[in-house]
Amino acid sequence: MRTLSSFRPSSGTHVVVRVDFNVPLKGGVIVDDRRIKNAFPTIDLLLKKKTVPILVAHLEDGTKSLRPIARFLSRSYRVDFITGDIFDVHTTGRIAATRPGRVVLLENIRRYEGEKKNDPKFAKQLASLGDAYVDEAFSVAHRAHASIVGVPKLLPHYAGLAFAKEVKALTFTLRRPFFFILGGAKFETKVPLIEKFLKMADHVFIAGAIANSFFKASGFPVGKSVVDDGQDKSIKKFANNAKLLLPIDVVVVHGKKSRTCTLEEVKKDDIIVDIGPKTVALVIEKVKKAKLIVWNGPTGWYEKGFTGATKKIARAIESSKAHAIIGGGDTGAVIEKTLRKHSKHIFISTAGGAAIDFLAKGTLPGIEALND
Repeated sequence: MRTLSSFRPSSGTHVVVRVDFNVPLKGGVIVDDRRIKNAFPTIDLLLKKKTVPILVAHLEDGTKSLRPIARFLSRSYRVDFITGDIFDVHTTGRIAATRPGRVVLLENIRRYEGEKKNDPKFAKQLASLGDAYVDEAFSVAHRAHASIVGVPKLLPHYAGLAFAKEVKALTFTLRRPFFFILGGAKFETKVPLIEKFLKMADHVFIAGAIANSFFKASGFPVGKSVVDDGQDKSIKKFANNAKLLLPIDVVVVHGKKSRTCTLEEVKKDDIIVDIGPKTVALVIEKVKKAKLIVWNGPTGWYEKGFTGATKKIARAIESSKAHAIIGGGDTGAVIEKTLRKHSKHIFISTAGGAAIDFLAKGTLPGIEALND
């Protein structure tokens, strides 16, 4: 996989740069700008090399505008925001005429059907806007879309600085004791991770809504908690593994009241929202002994503000001597705000699904496209 260190462009070279600016917005205001700022070093380097970065990004399903992102970028760069049809003669002429020192941002690329379909004709049109291609969107490298796998087939291609950093960090060297923490929801998507790390790690701790599914399959009451139905067969395959660790107490809510209880004490109207203090203590003991920690997904219902256990575990990892790799957009957002100082032994990924797929499979469509 070629990186930008081997890129030797001439002045005025136009570079199609796939970035991930799919950030949360509230009332048109960016809530978490980490993914945008992650691309800044690559944009800065391309500007230093006197090229014209043409930023290609998406936002949700393609119906929303990148205008809030364009405003954010304009604080740091001279930005030309292309809102019209990017393949219109007037638009392509405008992009071609852009000189070094400016950054071009294309409107939401998912408004075009050819993007998700990886249509060869669409990929060719997109590639025609530049002379080279850079992938700086590791967090969507698990998608076989035109701007991720189609365009690099048609242009000299390179991995962006953050993209290469993600691949390097997630391709970790095994150290023991190795502790793997898995939280979040969507049990079905996490099965390959559980299978892989039960073989690799010394212990695998399951939390979040995934744990609820384990509780239910084991006969414990889960009240009105989020569970993935129909997974009992897969769960029972893992349940008796000595390496598998599950919560022994939980935090539940009923109406506006919350309490901590054992698994047996969960009532029919309760909702499990986080792991309890006894479980946190057990996890922290494993953290203290570990030399390698890989963590994907929060332990609690992040969207509802139940981040207490996640923060305590993050601080314990910060105080430990373990090499830690933390993936998952939600987990990273909470932990980055929690850590008291920058820790060289902790790598926080901005990727969610891509990090999960890479940890499970060891590669991604976007990586394969850059390796060709």
